[in-house]
Amino acid sequence: MGNPVNIIAGSHVWVEDPDIAWIDGQVINVKGDEVEVQISDEKTVVANVSKVYPKDEDAPDGGVDDMTKLSYLHEPGVLHNLATRYQLNKIYTYSGGILIAINPFQRLPDLYDAHMMEQYKGAPLGKLNPHVFAIADVAFRAMRYEGKSNSILVSGESGAGKTETTKMLMQYLAYLGGRNGAEGRTVEQQVLESNPVLEAFGNAKTVRNNNSSRFGKFVELQFDKHGRISGAAIRTYLLERSRVCQISDPERNYHCFYLLCAAPQEEIEKYKLGHPSTFHYLNQSNCYELVGVSDAHDYLATRKAMDVVGISQNEQDAIFRVVAAILHLGNVTFTKGEDIDSSVLENDVSKFHLQTAAELLMCDPNALEDALLRRVMVTPEEVIKRSLDPDGALVSRDGLAKTIYSRLFDWLVDKINFTIGQDPNSKSLIGVLDIYGFESFKTNSFEQFCINFTNEKLQQHFNQHVFKTEQEEYIKEEIDWSYIEFVDNQDVLDLIEKKPGGIIALLDEACMFPKSTHETFSEKLYQTFKNHKRFTKPKLARTDFTISHYAGEVQYQSDQFLDKNKDYVVAEHQDLLTASQCPFVAALFPPLPEETTKSSNKSSKFSSIGSRVKQQLQQLMETLNSTEPHYIRCVKPNNNFQPTIFENASIMQQLRCGGVLEAIRISCSGYPTHKTFSEFLHRFGILAPEILEENNDEMVACKKIVDKLGLAGAQIGKTKLFLRSGQMADLDSQRVIKLSGAAKTIQAKFRSHNDLKHFVSVYRASVCIQSICRGMLASRFYNYLKRESASLKIQTNVRGHISRKSYSRLKYSVIVLQTGMRALAAHNKYKYRKRSKSATVIQAHWRGHIALSHYKKIRNATIVIQCGWRRMVARRELRKLKMAARETGALQEAKDKLEKRVEDLTLRLKQERLLRADMEEAKCQEITKLKQFVKTLQNMVGETNGPLHEECEAYWTASEEESSITKETPAPFEDTEKIEVLTSQVEKLKDLLEFERKRSDDFQRKYVESLESEEAKRQKLEETERRVHQLQESLNRMIYSMSGQFSELKMILCASSNSTSASGFVAKHDMDDDSSASSDTTSTDSDFTFPAPASTPPNFTSCNSGAFQLIVRDLSTPETSGTEKWENDKEGAFDDFF
Repeated sequence: MGNPVNIIAGSHVWVEDPDIAWIDGQVINVKGDEVEVQISDEKTVVANVSKVYPKDEDAPDGGVDDMTKLSYLHEPGVLHNLATRYQLNKIYTYSGGILIAINPFQRLPDLYDAHMMEQYKGAPLGKLNPHVFAIADVAFRAMRYEGKSNSILVSGESGAGKTETTKMLMQYLAYLGGRNGAEGRTVEQQVLESNPVLEAFGNAKTVRNNNSSRFGKFVELQFDKHGRISGAAIRTYLLERSRVCQISDPERNYHCFYLLCAAPQEEIEKYKLGHPSTFHYLNQSNCYELVGVSDAHDYLATRKAMDVVGISQNEQDAIFRVVAAILHLGNVTFTKGEDIDSSVLENDVSKFHLQTAAELLMCDPNALEDALLRRVMVTPEEVIKRSLDPDGALVSRDGLAKTIYSRLFDWLVDKINFTIGQDPNSKSLIGVLDIYGFESFKTNSFEQFCINFTNEKLQQHFNQHVFKTEQEEYIKEEIDWSYIEFVDNQDVLDLIEKKPGGIIALLDEACMFPKSTHETFSEKLYQTFKNHKRFTKPKLARTDFTISHYAGEVQYQSDQFLDKNKDYVVAEHQDLLTASQCPFVAALFPPLPEETTKSSNKSSKFSSIGSRVKQQLQQLMETLNSTEPHYIRCVKPNNNFQPTIFENASIMQQLRCGGVLEAIRISCSGYPTHKTFSEFLHRFGILAPEILEENNDEMVACKKIVDKLGLAGAQIGKTKLFLRSGQMADLDSQRVIKLSGAAKTIQAKFRSHNDLKHFVSVYRASVCIQSICRGMLASRFYNYLKRESASLKIQTNVRGHISRKSYSRLKYSVIVLQTGMRALAAHNKYKYRKRSKSATVIQAHWRGHIALSHYKKIRNATIVIQCGWRRMVARRELRKLKMAARETGALQEAKDKLEKRVEDLTLRLKQERLLRADMEEAKCQEITKLKQFVKTLQNMVGETNGPLHEECEAYWTASEEESSITKETPAPFEDTEKIEVLTSQVEKLKDLLEFERKRSDDFQRKYVESLESEEAKRQKLEETERRVHQLQESLNRMIYSMSGQFSELKMILCASSNSTSASGFVAKHDMDDDSSASSDTTSTDSDFTFPAPASTPPNFTSCNSGAFQLIVRDLSTPETSGTEKWENDKEGAFDDFF
């Protein structure tokens, strides 16, 4: 890229920034090779002038749709233009004939509908906004009217939207040239519907994308002479086979393994699968599920897509059986055997998975184990079987898994091509290439080496195309371009693929030697390419090497280059799977020709991935060279898959990897700035205004301006002016100087006018301010004199007022003092009289109080003596009553328990009688059945024995009659067998009869035992009933005797009450107790009724009825009336009584 050659103060420029790649600012100072720039956030940075690029301030706000129209074609200009358009949802931008597509990470349905397709149909390139439809339309028109095949190359890193772009291209080409295919589906529809199948078996989650294609795909759409699609074919390249056995966290293996583990339960049981974490080929990473993606739903969608592309149900079952076999094969592990350098299966788990894999592949388990653990070497003298150590067995296992999966993927592609169908009469085609872009990670292995080699090849083709496009532009404008130098990347390609001496050739050579290691291979590389400018050895690295690609340097780790480069099929594996009972598996491994088998001598024929990659790329380049290429570069704006986020550094790296910046560099090596005559005159006419005033032709005016400004090397075309690198910056610098000089003149005139206007306004304001100030000073002096006169009058009046107020205060104080003294004397006299009168009243009350207190003490002593005597008598009577009540409560409790036990025994007797009746009835029925069964058996025996005896007698009679004739003839074999059969049946019937007799005897014995137990229970129940009657009679007698005792107790209580009521101290309560005495003549308990006494003493009503009820209530609760409680509560009860 051309660097700016004339940066001056005030220029708007782009400066490198470590965070956002480039940031704009304005130059504030230039010191030699360094410039001081004030950036957008008010900070100041210092940068070298060679790393500062001018900014186009006249660029449109929405950016330009073709970056060749940029005034400054450099990295920051390209990046700023893409960012501006991306924020406006303009995701497509041209760079000459290249379309740059930025993934929006959101749906834009209006951008791809049928109306949009109709707009771009037949529209020239550049007339409408950039779009993927425009590229497809150009390719279709060129193929249709020029009869030449075209190709569209879609590239970009993982997640940039290559697959979606390819789908849009296919939809538009189907819109232009679609036709009805077989079975109602068009060819393009079948191609699109094959995508889910290829994605399931060829896509996987990587660090940068959840659905990354791990293979290249070239779709050929074949057209007939009328421009209709007549056939199609899908070519695949560089399937990443090593992913089957090795993955890194947080990536995933191919989708089909996880889809099968999420299949319906019957499928999982059929293939003996489980969670992905249980399989070695899947649990090397901790990622088993994708956010927002259902593997179970995708499994059903893949099955449906297989139906669409013509894969039968049996073939589908065989495909997933092979996939399941690969998973089980990965769980087979090995350990050291008894012999040296031998190995065996590690445990029962490995044996189970080996057995399952053999069942799924329909081959012999022993043969599979032998193919994994041993190798056959054929020599002229003998056949040698060599055992493998555990590491060698693991390599053999992984090689078998990779080979099976690779053959399966190739079969799917062939099946899809067969279903779609190809047109052998087609003369033109449009190919769409969807292939992964340049890759550079922290760890780069053989896969990244092959991918970057592919991109180097495509980049060379791209550079040649861009250079050719530039040449066509120059020829069209008829300018001299013979001195333009084209820079190629052929040296990198020679470093990789040159034979002999290239990296791939050295790698193949190392793979053919058994003792080669990655250390010896790396050492060979260091020695061979130590002077190559594109090859370097990193410091402190033993096996790493670095290659300087067009997109930057990539450091490769060669630890696994040898293993991953080997592509041969082991003969034992070939023979094993060729002999499979499954036709599908056997078809994946067809028998090798006899010549190949004999030449290999049962050993492995060597082939390599690197050589196959070279061959495939050669075929691809031949196809692309035979077509007219069109390029689409897909860009991922951010690594978070979020819309409206534009990460400058990441996009710059993708543009560099996609070759866009390389194309810009090629453009800059010629004439990077193309301006039409009108645009040039409009922008730079101010540098020579006298030329514009001459009314010359635009071309003549431009030529005069170029000659006047001394732009050496600039070319005048037919419609455009072509400027060399740096000349645009020189013109802009002169334009800035011209504009800045004019601006300074205008600013000087404007500032002088503003200063004069400001002086006049300040003069007028000062005169006005002076007048106002003088008037204010005079007013202030007048106010001072006026205040002084008023203050004298105020002082005179204030002094007179103060004197009068002092005299009045003194007079009032004297009057108040005299009044207080007189009042104090009168108050003392009154207090003396009042105190004398109070003393007399107190003495009188005190004497009355002493007399009343003496009287109350005598009365209270008398009452206490009376209460004590009555309490002592009542305690004696209460003790007797409580003893009688305790005996009554115990008897009542015994009665309740006996009644409850009688009820339980009665109920149990009834249940026993019912049970005995049921048992007798059941036994009678059983005996009847047994008698009937025995009778039936006897009848059967009789019926069987009768014919048997008759037949035997007939047989012996016939034998005796014919004994004289057939003495030497043996007995008929058939009759003997019948007799034996009948005899065995009779024996069986006898055994059965004996068994039934024993069974009947057992039932009879059990029946007798049950009768005896029932008789014993009945006798026990009758004894219990007799005892219950005796207890009932005893209880009735006891209740009768207790009734008499309670009657006597009540009479005693009444007599004691009459004797204690002799005192008349409580006579005042007699009227209240008459009614309560009559209500207590009868006491009723829950179980006993006590009749009232025959006669009541006349003074019985003098007792407190409430207290008597309390005593009866205490006596009627035997559960809580113990001896200890009685001793504690007896005083309280009598206190309440009295």
